[in-house]
Amino acid sequence: MLLIPAIDLKDGRCVRLRQGRMDEETVFSDDPVELAGRWVREGARRLHLVDLNGACAGEPVNGAAIRAIAAAYPDLPIQVGGGIRDAATIEAYLKAGVRYCIIGTQAVRAPEFVAHACRAFPGHILVGLDARDGQVAIHGWTELTEQRVEDLARRFEDEGVTAIVYTDIGRDGMLSGPNVEATRALAQAIRIPIIASGGITHLDDIRALCEADIPAAIIGRAIYEGTLDFAAAQRLADHLSGGER
Repeated sequence: MLLIPAIDLKDGRCVRLRQGRMDEETVFSDDPVELAGRWVREGARRLHLVDLNGACAGEPVNGAAIRAIAAAYPDLPIQVGGGIRDAATIEAYLKAGVRYCIIGTQAVRAPEFVAHACRAFPGHILVGLDARDGQVAIHGWTELTEQRVEDLARRFEDEGVTAIVYTDIGRDGMLSGPNVEATRALAQAIRIPIIASGGITHLDDIRALCEADIPAAIIGRAIYEGTLDFAAAQRLADHLSGGER
């Protein structure tokens, strides 16, 4: 299982939020490039970057920091989400060295955009589905829809997305453990990979996700607050999964 450190960007700084609330932030670094370097040195094989301002604004806001990280680590796969709502934004990120673009709100509001993006940028499109109790949330988690996560995941699988980033927003930033049951259920409902996100806190959570055969997981607050050692967690994931993926 691949573990992916998260770097959430707000006003040019690296922060973590609790359950996506923009007014409940903890600042961990004023230097996104230096923080990215920390995770590279600890063995990260991919990074997950989120433009939190962009998710609310509907367009990139922290693009300069994202481009700087991509330039500093050109061989490192980087996936970016937050404010990606048109083809021009995707093209600009890919030209800057980003490997994957995550479509979130726009995937729910205008699902035909996902189909277009997959045709225009094959192999580079992920869809982020953020859900509470199975209902998908949009606009930086501020609005719950009536869409069910499994239904949307099946649709986007058929459109050709590379993977689904699934976040249980009731667990995110709370250090309460991942929703393994919901993540497993979604993974079993579709054929493309699921990237788990939200609540991962201890090595036991890594074991549980490996046992559920989840191929990748994003880790945030736990590696910043010290409840989980990233390098040790990746070593355990590699061991339980039979090596690097």
